[in-house]
Amino acid sequence: MIDALASPSGAAMVLAATLLTLVAYGLALWAYQRSGWELLLPILTGTTLVVVTLLAMDIPYRVYREGTALLSWLAGPATVALALPLYAQRARLRGIWWPVVGAVLAGSATAVISAIGIAWLLGANWELMMSLAPKSATMPVAMPLAQSVGGVASMSAVAVALTGIAAAVFSTRLFSLLRVKSDTVRGLALGAAAHAIGTARAVQLSETAVAFAALAMGLTALITSILVPLIVRLL
Repeated sequence: MIDALASPSGAAMVLAATLLTLVAYGLALWAYQRSGWELLLPILTGTTLVVVTLLAMDIPYRVYREGTALLSWLAGPATVALALPLYAQRARLRGIWWPVVGAVLAGSATAVISAIGIAWLLGANWELMMSLAPKSATMPVAMPLAQSVGGVASMSAVAVALTGIAAAVFSTRLFSLLRVKSDTVRGLALGAAAHAIGTARAVQLSETAVAFAALAMGLTALITSILVPLIVRLL
């Protein structure tokens, strides 16, 4: 499998990259279910296994990325499918639409302003501040948005991933500490703060949590894409 993955073309490369990804995730999921330890979250340990394998075998990330193009494409339909649990919650959403929008707007603004502000206080340059600004938006939105305002797309991708992983890992303890028991609130918080990774974490909570996480993820992406250029103009 590794030899095939090292080859930059052919069906063997696609098969090898796909198998590596699925095996890594399967092992990570098994370890998480057996231990229940938050630090063994599959998205974190699975990614680590893939990275370690690529480094150990000296396989360029470009080769792996090309081999997993099919899996990347499937993320699109999977994201669209999140509309189904949201549709099931439409009756509840009608009564709380404006509070939901207000909460996500406040969360998005806080995420952008705090990222820029903390980076500035720590002496970061403009490029780094703009790379961090859209960290709570989903990656397909954050990367081009960061680049359009003077940031670096790859740096923004790292910030997005770290934000999502951190939120997913520490959310359970934080919800417990704050005594947040509503799946609606937990789903909104995960989707707004941790985008797709948070939404994946919400799957483990309930259908209600998934629905509101998906809604928050979409709204956060939209609001962030408006807020970041607006704040840049003000700066």
